Amino acid sequence: MMAAIKSSEKSKVILLEKNEKLGKKLYITGKGRCNVTNANNLDAFFENITQNPYFLYSSLYSFTNLDTMDFFTKCGVNLKVERGNRVFPESDKSSDIINALVKELVSRNVTIKTNSKVKGFEMLNSSINSVILENGEKIKGDYYILCTGGLSYPQTGSTGDGFIFAKKFGHNIIDPFPALVPLEVKEDWIKDLQGLSLKNVEFKIFDENNKKVYSDFGEMLFTHFGVSGPVVLSASRIVNYKKNLRISINLKPALSEQELDKRIQNDFNKYINKDFRNSLNDLLPQKLINTVISLSKIDPLKKVNLITRDERKKLLNILQDFTLNIKGTRPIEEAIVTAGGIDTKEIDPSTMKSKLINNLSFAGEIIDVDAYTGGYNIQIALSTGFLSGSEINN
Repeated sequence: MMAAIKSSEKSKVILLEKNEKLGKKLYITGKGRCNVTNANNLDAFFENITQNPYFLYSSLYSFTNLDTMDFFTKCGVNLKVERGNRVFPESDKSSDIINALVKELVSRNVTIKTNSKVKGFEMLNSSINSVILENGEKIKGDYYILCTGGLSYPQTGSTGDGFIFAKKFGHNIIDPFPALVPLEVKEDWIKDLQGLSLKNVEFKIFDENNKKVYSDFGEMLFTHFGVSGPVVLSASRIVNYKKNLRISINLKPALSEQELDKRIQNDFNKYINKDFRNSLNDLLPQKLINTVISLSKIDPLKKVNLITRDERKKLLNILQDFTLNIKGTRPIEEAIVTAGGIDTKEIDPSTMKSKLINNLSFAGEIIDVDAYTGGYNIQIALSTGFLSGSEINN
Protein backbone atom coordinates (compact mmCIF):
# COMPACT_ATOMS: atom_id res chain seq x y z
CA MET A 1 0.00 0.00 0.00
CA MET A 2 2.79 2.44 0.85
CA ALA A 3 4.65 1.51 -2.35
CA ALA A 4 1.51 2.23 -4.36
CA ILE A 5 0.86 5.52 -2.54
CA LYS A 6 4.37 6.79 -3.23
CA SER A 7 4.45 5.47 -6.83
CA SER A 8 1.21 7.31 -7.60
CA GLU A 9 3.00 10.66 -7.29
CA LYS A 10 4.63 10.02 -10.68
CA SER A 11 2.72 7.20 -12.32
CA LYS A 12 -0.63 5.56 -12.91
CA VAL A 13 -0.67 2.66 -10.45
CA ILE A 14 -2.51 -0.66 -10.27
CA LEU A 15 -2.38 -2.49 -6.93
CA LEU A 16 -3.01 -6.25 -7.24
CA GLU A 17 -4.26 -7.96 -4.06
CA LYS A 18 -4.91 -11.72 -3.91
CA ASN A 19 -7.24 -11.37 -0.90
CA GLU A 20 -10.77 -10.01 -0.87
CA LYS A 21 -9.57 -6.89 0.97
CA LEU A 22 -6.36 -4.95 1.58
CA GLY A 23 -4.20 -5.12 4.69
CA LYS A 24 -5.39 -8.48 5.97
CA LYS A 25 -2.20 -9.14 7.92
CA LEU A 26 -2.28 -5.66 9.45
CA TYR A 27 -5.65 -6.51 10.99
CA ILE A 28 -4.05 -9.05 13.33
CA THR A 29 -0.83 -7.23 14.20
CA GLY A 30 -0.38 -6.11 17.79
CA LYS A 31 -3.28 -8.38 18.85
CA GLY A 32 -5.55 -6.45 16.53
CA ARG A 33 -4.28 -3.07 17.74
CA CYS A 34 -1.53 -2.59 15.11
CA ASN A 35 1.81 -1.60 16.62
CA VAL A 36 2.51 0.63 13.62
CA THR A 37 6.02 1.81 14.54
CA ASN A 38 8.33 2.57 17.45
CA ALA A 39 9.14 6.02 18.84
CA ASN A 40 12.78 5.14 19.60
CA ASN A 41 15.54 7.02 17.79
CA LEU A 42 16.81 5.39 14.61
CA ASP A 43 19.98 4.11 16.29
CA ALA A 44 17.75 1.87 18.41
CA PHE A 45 16.04 0.66 15.23
CA PHE A 46 19.27 -0.73 13.86
CA GLU A 47 19.97 -2.43 17.20
CA ASN A 48 16.56 -4.14 17.01
CA ILE A 49 16.89 -5.32 13.41
CA THR A 50 18.28 -8.83 13.61
CA GLN A 51 19.05 -9.47 9.95
CA ASN A 52 20.88 -7.13 7.55
CA PRO A 53 20.19 -3.92 9.50
CA TYR A 54 22.44 -1.66 7.45
CA PHE A 55 20.85 -2.75 4.19
CA LEU A 56 17.88 -0.73 5.49
CA TYR A 57 19.85 2.47 6.13
CA SER A 58 18.53 4.36 3.08
CA SER A 59 14.98 3.06 3.56
CA LEU A 60 14.70 4.04 7.21
CA TYR A 61 16.20 7.47 6.63
CA SER A 62 14.00 8.07 3.55
CA PHE A 63 10.85 7.37 5.56
CA THR A 64 11.54 7.43 9.29
CA ASN A 65 9.39 6.40 12.23
CA LEU A 66 8.61 10.11 12.74
CA ASP A 67 7.45 10.27 9.11
CA THR A 68 5.17 7.31 9.80
CA MET A 69 3.62 9.00 12.80
CA ASP A 70 3.23 12.25 10.87
CA PHE A 71 1.67 10.39 7.91
CA PHE A 72 -1.04 8.71 9.98
CA THR A 73 -1.70 11.80 12.08
CA LYS A 74 -2.32 13.80 8.89
CA CYS A 75 -4.63 10.99 7.76
CA GLY A 76 -6.69 11.64 10.88
CA VAL A 77 -5.43 8.73 13.00
CA ASN A 78 -4.51 9.82 16.52
CA LEU A 79 -1.57 7.83 17.90
CA LYS A 80 -0.27 6.97 21.36
CA VAL A 81 3.06 5.72 22.68
CA GLU A 82 3.09 2.82 25.14
CA ARG A 83 5.69 0.80 27.05
CA GLY A 84 8.87 0.18 25.07
CA ASN A 85 8.03 3.21 22.88
CA ARG A 86 5.55 1.11 20.90
CA VAL A 87 3.21 3.28 18.84
CA PHE A 88 -0.47 2.35 18.43
CA PRO A 89 -3.60 4.06 17.12
CA GLU A 90 -5.32 5.77 20.03
CA SER A 91 -8.46 3.77 19.25
CA ASP A 92 -6.59 0.43 19.61
CA LYS A 93 -8.07 -0.55 16.23
CA SER A 94 -5.81 -1.79 13.45
CA SER A 95 -8.67 -1.05 11.04
CA ASP A 96 -7.98 2.69 11.53
CA ILE A 97 -4.46 2.22 10.12
CA ILE A 98 -5.72 0.16 7.17
CA ASN A 99 -8.57 2.55 6.43
CA ALA A 100 -6.14 5.48 6.40
CA LEU A 101 -3.93 3.74 3.85
CA VAL A 102 -6.90 2.72 1.68
CA LYS A 103 -8.33 6.26 1.81
CA GLU A 104 -4.97 7.61 0.68
CA LEU A 105 -4.83 5.10 -2.20
CA VAL A 106 -8.32 6.09 -3.34
CA SER A 107 -7.55 9.82 -3.11
CA ARG A 108 -4.54 9.25 -5.37
CA ASN A 109 -6.62 7.34 -7.97
CA VAL A 110 -4.73 4.07 -7.48
CA THR A 111 -6.63 1.23 -9.17
CA ILE A 112 -7.20 -1.45 -6.53
CA LYS A 113 -7.91 -4.94 -7.86
CA THR A 114 -8.78 -7.37 -5.05
CA ASN A 115 -9.26 -11.14 -5.55
CA SER A 116 -6.46 -10.85 -8.12
CA LYS A 117 -3.96 -13.62 -7.51
CA VAL A 118 -0.85 -13.43 -9.65
CA LYS A 119 0.02 -16.65 -11.49
CA GLY A 120 3.24 -15.50 -13.14
CA PHE A 121 5.02 -13.00 -15.36
CA GLU A 122 5.89 -12.67 -19.04
CA MET A 123 9.50 -11.69 -19.58
CA LEU A 124 11.23 -9.88 -22.42
CA ASN A 125 15.01 -10.11 -22.16
CA SER A 126 15.86 -8.89 -18.63
CA SER A 127 12.60 -7.03 -18.11
CA ILE A 128 9.06 -7.96 -17.10
CA ASN A 129 6.61 -7.44 -19.95
CA SER A 130 3.34 -8.25 -18.17
CA VAL A 131 1.83 -9.90 -15.12
CA ILE A 132 -0.54 -12.86 -15.58
CA LEU A 133 -3.41 -13.34 -13.14
CA GLU A 134 -4.85 -16.71 -12.18
CA ASN A 135 -8.02 -15.94 -14.16
CA GLY A 136 -5.90 -15.56 -17.31
CA GLU A 137 -5.96 -11.76 -17.45
CA LYS A 138 -2.70 -10.09 -18.50
CA ILE A 139 -1.76 -6.67 -17.20
CA LYS A 140 1.07 -4.80 -18.87
CA GLY A 141 3.11 -2.27 -16.95
CA ASP A 142 6.32 -0.29 -17.25
CA TYR A 143 7.42 -1.10 -13.70
CA TYR A 144 6.66 -3.73 -11.05
CA ILE A 145 7.06 -3.77 -7.27
CA LEU A 146 6.83 -7.15 -5.57
CA CYS A 147 5.73 -7.00 -1.91
CA THR A 148 3.95 -10.28 -1.20
CA GLY A 149 5.21 -10.86 2.33
CA GLY A 150 6.76 -14.08 3.60
CA LEU A 151 5.36 -17.41 4.79
CA SER A 152 3.96 -16.52 8.20
CA TYR A 153 0.19 -16.46 8.85
CA PRO A 154 -0.70 -17.95 5.43
CA GLN A 155 -4.40 -17.34 6.12
CA THR A 156 -3.65 -13.65 5.55
CA GLY A 157 -2.23 -14.38 2.09
CA SER A 158 1.45 -14.79 2.98
CA THR A 159 1.99 -18.10 1.23
CA GLY A 160 5.46 -17.56 -0.21
CA ASP A 161 4.32 -16.66 -3.75
CA GLY A 162 6.88 -13.88 -3.99
CA PHE A 163 9.76 -16.23 -3.23
CA ILE A 164 8.69 -18.47 -6.13
CA PHE A 165 8.44 -15.51 -8.53
CA ALA A 166 11.78 -14.04 -7.41
CA LYS A 167 13.50 -17.40 -7.85
CA LYS A 168 12.19 -17.62 -11.41
CA PHE A 169 13.63 -14.15 -12.02
CA GLY A 170 17.02 -15.62 -11.01
CA HIS A 171 17.15 -14.23 -7.46
CA ASN A 172 18.73 -16.23 -4.66
CA ILE A 173 16.35 -16.97 -1.78
CA ILE A 174 17.79 -17.31 1.71
CA ASP A 175 15.83 -20.26 3.11
CA PRO A 176 12.85 -18.84 5.04
CA PHE A 177 12.43 -19.80 8.69
CA PRO A 178 10.23 -18.56 11.54
CA ALA A 179 11.18 -15.42 13.44
CA LEU A 180 9.09 -14.05 16.32
CA VAL A 181 7.41 -17.36 16.99
CA PRO A 182 6.34 -19.25 20.15
CA LEU A 183 8.63 -21.97 21.53
CA GLU A 184 7.90 -25.62 22.24
CA VAL A 185 9.37 -27.22 25.36
CA LYS A 186 10.06 -30.85 26.31
CA GLU A 187 8.23 -30.86 29.66
CA ASP A 188 4.79 -32.52 29.41
CA TRP A 189 3.52 -30.79 32.54
CA ILE A 190 3.57 -27.45 30.68
CA LYS A 191 -0.04 -28.22 29.66
CA ASP A 192 -1.10 -27.66 33.28
CA LEU A 193 0.00 -24.02 32.98
CA GLN A 194 -1.77 -23.29 29.70
CA GLY A 195 -3.24 -19.79 29.63
CA LEU A 196 -1.19 -18.47 32.56
CA SER A 197 0.27 -15.04 31.79
CA LEU A 198 3.17 -13.61 33.79
CA LYS A 199 4.34 -10.01 33.90
CA ASN A 200 7.71 -8.61 34.94
CA VAL A 201 9.69 -11.84 34.75
CA GLU A 202 13.36 -12.21 33.85
CA PHE A 203 13.64 -14.57 30.89
CA LYS A 204 17.00 -16.12 30.00
CA ILE A 205 18.22 -18.82 27.62
CA PHE A 206 21.36 -20.88 28.26
CA ASP A 207 23.21 -23.20 25.90
CA GLU A 208 24.51 -26.70 26.65
CA ASN A 209 27.68 -25.19 28.14
CA ASN A 210 25.56 -23.11 30.54
CA LYS A 211 26.49 -19.95 28.68
CA LYS A 212 23.78 -17.28 28.65
CA VAL A 213 22.78 -16.59 25.03
CA TYR A 214 19.70 -14.44 25.60
CA SER A 215 18.17 -12.30 28.32
CA ASP A 216 15.09 -10.09 28.50
CA PHE A 217 12.55 -8.74 30.98
CA GLY A 218 8.80 -8.48 30.51
CA GLU A 219 5.68 -10.50 29.77
CA MET A 220 5.26 -14.15 28.81
CA LEU A 221 2.50 -16.71 28.41
CA PHE A 222 2.34 -20.46 28.99
CA THR A 223 0.68 -22.50 26.23
CA HIS A 224 -0.28 -26.15 25.76
CA PHE A 225 3.00 -26.72 23.88
CA GLY A 226 5.40 -24.33 25.64
CA VAL A 227 5.76 -20.57 25.98
CA SER A 228 4.84 -17.43 24.08
CA GLY A 229 4.55 -13.68 24.72
CA PRO A 230 6.83 -10.72 23.94
CA VAL A 231 10.03 -11.92 25.68
CA VAL A 232 9.66 -15.38 24.13
CA LEU A 233 8.98 -14.16 20.59
CA SER A 234 12.11 -12.03 20.60
CA ALA A 235 14.14 -14.93 21.98
CA SER A 236 12.93 -17.32 19.29
CA ARG A 237 15.24 -15.79 16.67
CA ILE A 238 18.32 -17.42 18.22
CA VAL A 239 16.67 -20.83 18.73
CA ASN A 240 16.94 -21.48 14.99
CA TYR A 241 20.74 -21.40 15.27
CA LYS A 242 21.42 -23.38 18.45
CA LYS A 243 20.52 -26.75 19.96
CA ASN A 244 20.16 -28.09 23.52
CA LEU A 245 18.95 -24.80 24.93
CA ARG A 246 17.21 -24.31 28.26
CA ILE A 247 15.00 -21.52 29.50
CA SER A 248 15.49 -20.02 32.96
CA ILE A 249 12.67 -17.84 34.29
CA ASN A 250 13.17 -15.72 37.40
CA LEU A 251 9.64 -15.41 38.74
CA LYS A 252 10.69 -12.83 41.34
CA PRO A 253 13.40 -10.71 39.68
CA ALA A 254 12.78 -7.69 41.91
CA LEU A 255 14.05 -9.63 44.96
CA SER A 256 17.62 -10.73 45.68
CA GLU A 257 18.20 -14.26 46.94
CA GLN A 258 18.32 -13.00 50.53
CA GLU A 259 15.19 -10.86 50.09
CA LEU A 260 13.25 -13.72 48.52
CA ASP A 261 14.32 -16.10 51.28
CA LYS A 262 13.08 -13.60 53.85
CA ARG A 263 9.80 -13.24 51.95
CA ILE A 264 9.31 -17.03 51.93
CA GLN A 265 10.06 -17.21 55.64
CA ASN A 266 7.52 -14.46 56.34
CA ASP A 267 4.87 -16.36 54.37
CA PHE A 268 5.77 -19.58 56.19
CA ASN A 269 5.39 -17.79 59.52
CA LYS A 270 2.02 -16.48 58.41
CA TYR A 271 0.83 -19.98 57.45
CA ILE A 272 2.88 -21.87 60.06
CA ASN A 273 0.18 -24.42 60.88
CA LYS A 274 -1.00 -24.91 57.29
CA ASP A 275 -0.07 -27.59 54.78
CA PHE A 276 2.69 -26.58 52.36
CA ARG A 277 0.21 -26.58 49.47
CA ASN A 278 -1.78 -23.82 51.23
CA SER A 279 1.19 -21.58 52.01
CA LEU A 280 2.04 -20.16 48.59
CA ASN A 281 -1.10 -18.20 47.72
CA ASP A 282 0.52 -14.84 48.49
CA LEU A 283 3.68 -15.69 46.58
CA LEU A 284 2.48 -17.27 43.33
CA PRO A 285 -0.48 -17.29 40.90
CA GLN A 286 -2.89 -20.11 41.80
CA LYS A 287 -2.24 -21.95 38.53
CA LEU A 288 1.50 -22.14 39.21
CA ILE A 289 1.37 -23.47 42.78
CA ASN A 290 0.90 -27.21 42.08
CA THR A 291 3.68 -27.20 39.46
CA VAL A 292 6.14 -25.45 41.79
CA ILE A 293 5.27 -27.88 44.62
CA SER A 294 5.79 -30.84 42.28
CA LEU A 295 9.18 -29.51 41.11
CA SER A 296 10.27 -28.86 44.71
CA LYS A 297 9.52 -32.48 45.65
CA ILE A 298 8.25 -31.24 49.02
CA ASP A 299 5.24 -33.19 50.28
CA PRO A 300 2.25 -30.90 49.60
CA LEU A 301 0.63 -32.11 52.84
CA LYS A 302 3.71 -31.40 54.93
CA LYS A 303 3.12 -28.79 57.63
CA VAL A 304 4.92 -25.54 56.96
CA ASN A 305 6.59 -25.59 60.39
CA LEU A 306 8.27 -28.89 59.45
CA ILE A 307 9.85 -27.70 56.19
CA THR A 308 13.63 -27.82 56.42
CA ARG A 309 16.06 -25.11 55.46
CA ASP A 310 17.27 -27.23 52.51
CA GLU A 311 13.70 -27.63 51.29
CA ARG A 312 13.13 -23.91 51.56
CA LYS A 313 16.35 -23.33 49.61
CA LYS A 314 15.12 -25.68 46.86
CA LEU A 315 11.85 -23.75 46.65
CA LEU A 316 13.79 -20.49 46.37
CA ASN A 317 15.94 -21.90 43.56
CA ILE A 318 12.84 -22.93 41.58
CA LEU A 319 11.36 -19.44 41.92
CA GLN A 320 14.57 -17.82 40.67
CA ASP A 321 15.44 -20.49 38.09
CA PHE A 322 12.20 -21.97 36.80
CA THR A 323 13.67 -24.23 34.12
CA LEU A 324 12.26 -25.46 30.80
CA ASN A 325 14.08 -27.34 28.04
CA ILE A 326 13.49 -26.10 24.50
CA LYS A 327 12.31 -28.61 21.92
CA GLY A 328 12.20 -26.07 19.08
CA THR A 329 10.08 -23.32 17.53
CA ARG A 330 6.49 -23.55 16.40
CA PRO A 331 5.97 -23.82 12.61
CA ILE A 332 6.63 -20.86 10.33
CA GLU A 333 2.88 -20.57 9.71
CA GLU A 334 2.52 -19.40 13.33
CA ALA A 335 5.38 -16.89 13.19
CA ILE A 336 4.66 -13.17 13.29
CA VAL A 337 7.51 -12.58 10.86
CA THR A 338 9.38 -14.66 8.29
CA ALA A 339 13.17 -14.59 8.46
CA GLY A 340 15.08 -15.25 5.26
CA GLY A 341 13.91 -14.21 1.81
CA ILE A 342 15.43 -12.49 -1.20
CA ASP A 343 19.17 -12.09 -0.83
CA THR A 344 19.95 -8.43 -0.05
CA LYS A 345 23.13 -8.68 -2.14
CA GLU A 346 20.88 -8.73 -5.22
CA ILE A 347 18.88 -5.61 -4.29
CA ASP A 348 20.14 -2.02 -4.48
CA PRO A 349 19.66 -0.72 -0.91
CA SER A 350 19.42 2.90 -2.05
CA THR A 351 16.46 2.21 -4.39
CA MET A 352 15.08 -1.28 -3.53
CA LYS A 353 15.58 -2.16 -7.22
CA SER A 354 16.50 -5.64 -8.37
CA LYS A 355 20.06 -5.92 -9.64
CA LEU A 356 18.93 -8.68 -12.03
CA ILE A 357 15.67 -7.44 -13.55
CA ASN A 358 15.51 -3.97 -15.11
CA ASN A 359 11.99 -2.93 -14.04
CA LEU A 360 11.48 -4.70 -10.73
CA SER A 361 11.72 -3.59 -7.09
CA PHE A 362 10.97 -5.27 -3.78
CA ALA A 363 9.53 -4.13 -0.45
CA GLY A 364 8.72 -5.60 2.95
CA GLU A 365 8.97 -9.08 4.38
CA ILE A 366 9.87 -10.70 1.05
CA ILE A 367 13.41 -9.33 1.58
CA ASP A 368 15.87 -11.07 3.93
CA VAL A 369 15.38 -8.56 6.76
CA ASP A 370 13.56 -8.89 10.07
CA ALA A 371 13.48 -7.36 13.53
CA TYR A 372 12.33 -7.89 17.10
CA THR A 373 8.80 -7.06 18.22
CA GLY A 374 7.91 -3.47 18.96
CA GLY A 375 6.71 -1.96 15.67
CA TYR A 376 10.05 -2.36 13.90
CA ASN A 377 8.86 -4.84 11.26
CA ILE A 378 5.90 -2.72 10.15
CA GLN A 379 8.21 0.29 9.94
CA ILE A 380 10.55 -1.74 7.71
CA ALA A 381 7.58 -2.54 5.45
CA LEU A 382 6.50 1.11 5.27
CA SER A 383 10.05 2.42 4.72
CA THR A 384 10.99 -0.09 2.00
CA GLY A 385 7.59 0.46 0.36
CA PHE A 386 8.11 4.20 0.40
CA LEU A 387 11.64 3.98 -1.04
CA SER A 388 10.69 1.49 -3.76
CA GLY A 389 7.77 3.71 -4.82
CA SER A 390 9.98 6.81 -4.80
CA GLU A 391 12.56 5.35 -7.15
CA ILE A 392 10.56 3.69 -9.96
CA ASN A 393 11.13 6.48 -12.50
CA ASN A 394 14.70 7.28 -11.47
